[in-house]
Amino acid sequence: MARDENTTKRLDALITQLISLTNSGNLHWERRLGSAHRYARWKNNLLILGPAEPLDTDLPRYLFITPFDSPFCVEVNSSDEELGELVKRLVLSVEESSKLEPPTDPFAITDDILSGLTS
Repeated sequence: MARDENTTKRLDALITQLISLTNSGNLHWERRLGSAHRYARWKNNLLILGPAEPLDTDLPRYLFITPFDSPFCVEVNSSDEELGELVKRLVLSVEESSKLEPPTDPFAITDDILSGLTS
């Protein structure tokens, strides 16, 4: 599906901002236990970047963004002629910033979650 020039520019600015936030440590990416993807929460959106394989493979990468309160989403992948290289730069940035992070279980039941539900 073709995009208009304005949409491409806005997506370019968004991905560039995500790279900057990741590099500065202001956007924290995690890897779910048993998953090949990285995820982050940003401005009430879920960001999913995947798969987490070395970039020297031919696997396409994608950035999927969906608001927590809406069924709408945005997806850009590394095969995109105009934005693919930025997606690859984001993958490199995320991999570098989160390489020492242990996998997490975002669905684990914790005392904080139970306290919020039962009090």
